[in-house]
Amino acid sequence: MELQDQRALVTGATSGIGRATVKTLAREGATVIVTGRNAEGGAKVVAEIEADGGRASFIAADMADLDSVRRLAAEVGDVDVLVNNAGIFPFAPTLEQDVPDFDAMFDVNVRAPYFLTAALVPKMLAKGAGSIINVTSIAASVGMPDSSVYGASKAALESLTRTWAAEFRGSGVRVNNLSPGPVHTEKVLAQNGDLVAELGRTTLLGRTAAPEEIAEVVLFLASPRSSYLTGTTITADGGAVAV
Repeated sequence: MELQDQRALVTGATSGIGRATVKTLAREGATVIVTGRNAEGGAKVVAEIEADGGRASFIAADMADLDSVRRLAAEVGDVDVLVNNAGIFPFAPTLEQDVPDFDAMFDVNVRAPYFLTAALVPKMLAKGAGSIINVTSIAASVGMPDSSVYGASKAALESLTRTWAAEFRGSGVRVNNLSPGPVHTEKVLAQNGDLVAELGRTTLLGRTAAPEEIAEVVLFLASPRSSYLTGTTITADGGAVAV
């Protein structure tokens, strides 16, 4: 129960990595706030956590809507752990990239975590403790066809990780980045299943990750076990970028 008496907010928590993360953090004693656009999915995740003896609540929020992000921050109030996990990835070649999807990716993948963090971190600073975990992608550092905008948005969030760690230095608030490789989530498989499967085969482990494997790394970064880490990136990619 490493996170006993801790409050954790995870964005994009109704499916995939986010869903696995809230269940993992709740297992370790955290009171988790599940957020996303899908109220039905959020209620299901909360019910699953409570059935396992955990504590959870759901707050609906649309990360593409800045007013909704601000309402989320106001309703949540005080958290010990913030996991900026929500993201979208409508892949397209550069020559076919449209403006609406370009704007949407930066709104959800960069603007939302930026202003959510800015709204929640003052209370972390006031109490001298907190862990902020940004979930990005190996696309932030590896050239991948059709992912120019997605990769750029994740690279921006990775850069913010280092900047925030520097800004909050000496405060007790740590900021780290988790960069997953190919993960078989429902959304990813539905939109880019063949691509993700192929990427999995190219890793040194020869497979994609389960969301629960990524959630365990989030737990490490949220817990006191990572107390000497800030401003860094942990790459959980099955060795995809090692060779």
